[in-house]
Order: sequence, then structure tokens, then C-alpha cells
Amino acid sequence: MSAGLTHPMFLALPSTVRDRITEWTKSLEAALGDDLVAILLTGGVARGDFRPGESDVNALIVLHDASFEKLDAISSAMQAARYGARVEPTILTQDELPGACDAFPLLYDEITKWNLILVGEDPFVDAVVHDTHRRLRIEQELREAQIGLRRVVTDALGAREAIGGAVGRKIRQVRRPLRALLVLKAIACKEDLASVLACAGEAYGVDVASLAAPREAPEAAHGALTKLLAAAIADVKAMERDL
Repeated sequence: MSAGLTHPMFLALPSTVRDRITEWTKSLEAALGDDLVAILLTGGVARGDFRPGESDVNALIVLHDASFEKLDAISSAMQAARYGARVEPTILTQDELPGACDAFPLLYDEITKWNLILVGEDPFVDAVVHDTHRRLRIEQELREAQIGLRRVVTDALGAREAIGGAVGRKIRQVRRPLRALLVLKAIACKEDLASVLACAGEAYGVDVASLAAPREAPEAAHGALTKLLAAAIADVKAMERDL
């Protein structure tokens, strides 16, 4: 049995989710044979902050060949895992990994640090992510969140509860780029959302208390996140000359 299937993070999942993932893994192994390089669980499952009933099970499947025939052979297993355990897979070939690390540096920074290997060996053991690519991706994700935050208000039609819920989703969305920015600035910070917000708020002089409960004070939370994003974007933009 794979060490990933006996890892405490995996065993902490609801039994129904564990069973579906185990069945899914066996189905992929049977259908793909030697073409299967690795299957990894990533995201909240690997970090230990999976929320039953709310979180997806993020997974990465690495193949030697992602031909139509191979993909078609696993389609039934993939659908069963998606609807039975909310498995959201990314499929890459082994040759694509270096380019993927360049294009999605923050995602693959997390995957290299937090993963549960269900099949195969770690495909990222030799992965290299450059700070230049990190800076560009951090800026992109922060700007996307900044633009999306404005839509939160215009789409809500004055419904404060809707604004609070949408702001909460944006807050969770910026955890990764904010933490990556703090790492580039050599500021030590834990991975969890509360720690990242506290560290970023301190670094940029923004009161982030309202971000802990955006549904209770949606306008204050929206304002705080707006200020935090503006400061972080200005900071990461200033790094352009140094990286």
C-alpha cells in the first residue's frame, strides 16, 4: 500500500472520501499501466486544512503520454471520483513539468512542499522555480483579486450578506499570493490564512481585524482587503527591478 494512503492527513479524511479515492487510484493504475508516472493529492488535503463538505480534493496525475486513448480510458473513473469525492484533478505529462513550474510557480511551490503521493515517486524532486516567475505570478493573482473585489459590490445589488460571503472567498483566494510575497520579503509566516493575514497586515500597516469575519462587517472587510491588496501590489511591483 502506498505511504500516502496511510498518511495521517489521508486518514483524517471522512471514510467515504478515503474509500472513493482508494478505488479511484486503483482504477487509474489498472487503466494506465506503465504510462502512469504518479498520482498526488495536493491542496487542503496535503496541508491539513481540508473542510468536509466544503473543500475539493485537489489531485495531480502525471503521465508519460496524455493521448486521447489514455484519457478516454480513465474518463469513467474520473467522473466517479469527481461526483463521489469532489476530486478535482490536473493532468500533466512528465515532459510538461518544467514549463508548468514556470507558468504556475506559486501552485507548484505549494505542491512541492505539500503533497501526498498515492502512486509513483515525487515528480517534483528536481523542480526549479525562479523568483522572477514567482513575482510575476504574485502580481497577477493579486491584481485579479483586486479587480474581482470591485465586482463583488456591483454584483451584490446592495445585499450585504452576499458581499460578506464574496469578500470571504476573495480573502481565501489571496492567501497563497500574499504568503508567497512575504516569503520573497524574507518575512517568516505560517501557512494558515489567519497567520498570513496578520503578517501581511503588519507588513503593510493595514488593520485586518475585520477580515476574520467578513459577513459580520462586509463594508469594513471590503475596505481592509482593498487597502491590503493595493499595498501588496505596489510592493511587488517595486520588486520588478530587483528580480
